[in-house]
Amino acid sequence: MKNKHFFNLRIILIVGFAIFYSCSKNKEVVEIPEKDDYKNLLSEATRIFSPLPANDYVSFNELTNDKVFLGKLLFEEKRLSKDNTISCASCHDLENFGADTQAVSKGVDGKTGTRNAPTVFNSSLHIAQFWDARAKTVEEQAGMPILNPVEMAMESEQAVVDKISKIEKYQDLFKKAYPNQANPINFDNLTKAIGAFERTLLMPSKFDEYLKGNQQALNQQEKKGLFIFMSRNCISCHDGPLVGGSKIRNFGSDIRPYWEHTKSKVIDKGVFLITNKPIDLYAFKVPSLRNVAKTAPYFHDGSVAELENAIRIMGKVQLDKKLEEADIKSIKLFLETLTSYKKS
Repeated sequence: MKNKHFFNLRIILIVGFAIFYSCSKNKEVVEIPEKDDYKNLLSEATRIFSPLPANDYVSFNELTNDKVFLGKLLFEEKRLSKDNTISCASCHDLENFGADTQAVSKGVDGKTGTRNAPTVFNSSLHIAQFWDARAKTVEEQAGMPILNPVEMAMESEQAVVDKISKIEKYQDLFKKAYPNQANPINFDNLTKAIGAFERTLLMPSKFDEYLKGNQQALNQQEKKGLFIFMSRNCISCHDGPLVGGSKIRNFGSDIRPYWEHTKSKVIDKGVFLITNKPIDLYAFKVPSLRNVAKTAPYFHDGSVAELENAIRIMGKVQLDKKLEEADIKSIKLFLETLTSYKKS
């Protein structure tokens, strides 16, 4: 009984201490209980994380069946690109957990950008879209790659509307999706349809079952990984239903330059390029860790290929500590529990 109370007190202190500090602060290393059943871990985990919601309905974009169906077709429509070769699905493959396997994706004429394409699964729940958070919603985000000269390279919104309007099936589908509009084929409706489809891509994993109270959903090694993830203060950035995705944080600093560890070819100044505020230098949206085991390579530029190395780098750059190799392997086991049950 004494040991059980000691464990309860210890994990409460660990989590309470962790929540009030940022990613970049160093923390005291906490010993891992070697012979514990982790029965009390769930109550602490539910204070920090939560299961994915059943849906993502929003008042400004009603998720009707006709609109979602149209959005799925547009998501896969290569004719939304200048040369009819690139679609949203080209970079966000639903059969590959909503991402591709490239460090940076290829657009029209084989052009490449400088940032990695994150998974589209659960993306509508993020605080904002893109690594630099320049779009507030998936609806706003949906139109940007279509007009980006490196990605889909359409000349203008009107050029997109003119092109889609000539396709007979879309004439009918837009009318069904927007039955009360005289001229339903417009750029705003197009991006709302894609956004509506993306809002249906909420993909739960066995971690959700655990958070709902099923102690058997995770095995002992996975629970140990969760304990280490929490106690090493990964939760100061990676919390909530997405295990991330809800904050903007600096990735390293001039004192601990991320590029010295990631071996990045380009030093990306992140959100600073949008705001020009010194506080945003090297800042990026914290990625969700859901499906992270299936969506390599990692970081904003896809510079790291292996998940264990990404964890190791995060320890050095964000926590200012060298994680033990055993801890890295345990954290990886936990992160694998975030892999979705379904891919499409």
